[in-house]
Amino acid sequence: MTEIYVDADACPVKDEIMKVAARHGLKTYIISNAWLRMAEGPLVERVHVPDGLDVADDWIAERIGPGDIAITSDVPLADRCVKQGAVALAPNGRAFTEDSIGMARAMRDLMTTLRESGQVQSYNAGFTKQDRSKFLQALETEIQKAKRVGPGA
Repeated sequence: MTEIYVDADACPVKDEIMKVAARHGLKTYIISNAWLRMAEGPLVERVHVPDGLDVADDWIAERIGPGDIAITSDVPLADRCVKQGAVALAPNGRAFTEDSIGMARAMRDLMTTLRESGQVQSYNAGFTKQDRSKFLQALETEIQKAKRVGPGA
């Protein structure tokens, strides 16, 4: 059965994930370093991990498997999930795939280098209604695909 793993600390679509997961009866793990006020339910498991570099990422990567869905903006975590056969979606609906993850990692590394050298300043575009809508559509599509194909297929 497909499970959803949410890298939750900075995730802007937690409520949407909860509604979609409940509608499909999917177990959902909300992983965070901080306590988050969230909806409760029998299929929701909140996981509070200690502070530390990549602790939440490691928790997810150690448990996610083929047919599962990860929600994260973290490119290295998405890479780890995809390599384990899971689907990784960014909160804006962008899917990380085996074909796209290499470019996503390269762009992330380039931007990190440019920021550290002072050549560019960080800029994150605001999260829009269109991003939320794209995410909901992408999540629904992946869940429907998992139901048709079956876990791990």
